[in-house]
Amino acid sequence: MTMSYARSRYRQADAVGQPRIEDPHAVIAVTLTELERALAVLVAAQQAGRSMPGEPCTRALTALYILQSSLDFEKGEDIALGLFELYEYARLQVLAAMRNAAEAKGLAAAHGAMGDILSAWREIAPAAKAGGA
Repeated sequence: MTMSYARSRYRQADAVGQPRIEDPHAVIAVTLTELERALAVLVAAQQAGRSMPGEPCTRALTALYILQSSLDFEKGEDIALGLFELYEYARLQVLAAMRNAAEAKGLAAAHGAMGDILSAWREIAPAAKAGGA
């Protein structure tokens, strides 16, 4: 058994064990949590002078894509646009870090911004549930 085959089987088994999330608010909360974790790993690697690990880069980019594509520009024009711009900034920082860790001068700032968004999202959770969202 090759290492890549074993890694592939592990990821498949890991994905099967993940619970299915039906609540849209919870989906965004999980996505933001995964993004914040991935960015924390990238910031730590950058601060240690190491190269960027591939899996956290992929997780961060995937989470950012999910978040950007979930925005509703019709209902929340200004907020959606602001979030899109923050997500895009974070995306560009991850891509820059993948090219050259030192090049991503705003990676820590992007991590901080995503942490702030996650905190705010968690605060509105009770209101979202009460409103049926």
